Amino acid sequence: MSKDSVTLPPTAEAWDEEADDLKKPKMGWKELWLKEDWWAIWVGLGIVIVATLFFLNGSTIKWIAIKPAGWETVGQAVSHFVGHLPQYLAMFVMWLVVFSIAVSAMGYKLSEYIPSFIFVFVFSVIIFYIGAWKYAHHYNLEPPLVALALGMLISNTIGLPRWMDTGFRVEFYIKIGIVLLGATLPFTLIIWAGPVAIVQASIVSIVTFLTIYFAAKKLGLDRRLGATLGAGGAVCGVSGAIAIAGAVGAKKEHAPIAITMVILWAIIMIFFLPLASRALGLHAGVAGAWIGTSEFADAAGFAAAQAYGQLAESLPEIPGTEDDAVWAFTLMKVVGRDIWIGIWAFVLALISTMAWERKEGQKPDPAEIWWRFPKFVIGFVLASVIMTLIAQNYSFADYNKIVKPELVSPIKTLRTWAFIFCFFSIGLTTRFRELASAGTKPFTAFTTGVVVNVILGFILSVLVFASYWSNLNPGG
Repeated sequence: MSKDSVTLPPTAEAWDEEADDLKKPKMGWKELWLKEDWWAIWVGLGIVIVATLFFLNGSTIKWIAIKPAGWETVGQAVSHFVGHLPQYLAMFVMWLVVFSIAVSAMGYKLSEYIPSFIFVFVFSVIIFYIGAWKYAHHYNLEPPLVALALGMLISNTIGLPRWMDTGFRVEFYIKIGIVLLGATLPFTLIIWAGPVAIVQASIVSIVTFLTIYFAAKKLGLDRRLGATLGAGGAVCGVSGAIAIAGAVGAKKEHAPIAITMVILWAIIMIFFLPLASRALGLHAGVAGAWIGTSEFADAAGFAAAQAYGQLAESLPEIPGTEDDAVWAFTLMKVVGRDIWIGIWAFVLALISTMAWERKEGQKPDPAEIWWRFPKFVIGFVLASVIMTLIAQNYSFADYNKIVKPELVSPIKTLRTWAFIFCFFSIGLTTRFRELASAGTKPFTAFTTGVVVNVILGFILSVLVFASYWSNLNPGG
């Protein structure tokens, strides 16, 4: 298949509509209420601030941050749900109101979003209850994997109307989850392990990008497509592919092709990396770092890291905790890789305009670093700082006795809901027939980078920097 005869995969475009945003003129201050990244900050940071205010006034948001209790029989599950129905309804209304305000401001139709989100929420409750079953871990029925598998089953068998994609806001839900994650990840840990994450991510990113780019050139693909594929595998998944496609002046079909490759391999890695980590008996923190180095999308990576972390807490033969896995993944992916997206976009814009095009008057704008920077990371850092300042006033024992159950745990529960919304939406927007339309040459080039990425990520996570990832301090 030639580079000019590639069919556009609509699933990829539906999965991450940042592509449309990056084609528009820069919005300036309007970004604060029109862009998804900023709304993720307002929603996520808003929840953290409200929870903190309740806590400082001797109260908690635990009542509305409801989650299923462990159960063994269906009767126990039904009894718990019925007994806490007012709390589930209140939480549903909270999410619906907040999300509706955000998506309406971003220009989506509430007539499409509301019924679609109701569908997502109802199934998310079922998925969360499946994960609370006593034997769920034995059968690998962790909520992230169940959400993904169920979503793909519905999407590829029954099928849903296209308008419902309005409610399957993968990137929005995951960004809110990441901001909420900041409230459970001490800022001191970011300072301590962040440099290691950046070094490891930089090594892998550079090697993976060059591997994919030169493999694409060897296969005769357009170098702009090669750069876009390389960014998708090396930098920041979907967002990286979109940003670099814009930076190098790629053709309109290049970003969707790269997005398709990212989604395809991200889904495979959701299952492969936790299974491989379990077979090797890796520490949860080490596995989280390997997943953060080797996964290609934030949402898929969180699903894999959370699934392995939950296994670690349920199986004594796997050392570490769920926090270890999720924190290590976040430090590697969000701190180590995602924050470099703007710099990569600027560098490749420089190469494209000065080496590839040589058009007079076309100079890269340093402001691209800011425009391409994933703004939701700001919310993630601020949430971490807020919680760290609160924790400083307590001893480690009092933190675990007071702060964790009354403040941190409810935020963590709401974070889990946001992640389930995201994982289920990934499945619902993954249509295998569309993923098959990108062509064999892009697949070959990208897969070459996948192999290098996974092997190099394993070496760095398990051998070189293992002491950092296996010694993350849950106490902050």
